[in-house]
Amino acid sequence: MSTRPVLMLLPGLLCDESVFSHQHAGLADLCDVRSPHFRGFDSLEGMAQHVLDIAPPKFSLAGFSMGGRVSFQIVKMAPERVERLCLFDTGAAPEPEGGREARQKLVDLAYNVGMEALANAWLPFMLGKARKDDAAFKKPIIEMVQRSTPDDHEKQVRALVERPDFRPHLKDIACPTAVICGEEDAATPPSVHAEIAAAIPGAQLTVIADSGHFLPMEQPQAFTAALRKWMGK
Repeated sequence: MSTRPVLMLLPGLLCDESVFSHQHAGLADLCDVRSPHFRGFDSLEGMAQHVLDIAPPKFSLAGFSMGGRVSFQIVKMAPERVERLCLFDTGAAPEPEGGREARQKLVDLAYNVGMEALANAWLPFMLGKARKDDAAFKKPIIEMVQRSTPDDHEKQVRALVERPDFRPHLKDIACPTAVICGEEDAATPPSVHAEIAAAIPGAQLTVIADSGHFLPMEQPQAFTAALRKWMGK
């Protein structure tokens, strides 16, 4: 039986394992990297239970954006199973005022015009300034979004808008924790990550330059290096 540590690397909204292509390759010598997708799920609890069902008894956990919120739920449900935790380009607060309405416009766009139109409307806010207009960079992300359906999107949005406030539980996280974000992340900026890191005992904050919200793809080498350092502890 293999004794290699397992890293459950959880994707964000409309993402799948392709968002972590560099990390799967760059961590292969260090651990067994697994990335489930969350198509068809409409609650963070359901997503978290899915991860717990397919993960080994003990594992490391890293969550991107929506995957970070799923990670909070996993730690809340089964803290004894998580050996170490990494939260990146994510947040712990509930949906802000006006968020539900803004997300509904994108839900309607996906149904009425299509997933490509949704991706083109959504991505500029997600990316750092060097990549907002980079068609070649955006192409695989748009293709990834198109692998989901408008119904998948609506269900994941439902999970996000109904998410709880995880901030009161941050002080209870006891495993070694890394908090990482892109310096240009407009969706969940460095200030949000600084608050999360300050609330989790012993957590370490890393801010990576020249990246927006899609850190695993915008700065893959730097992000993989940060994960290697975290996994090596």
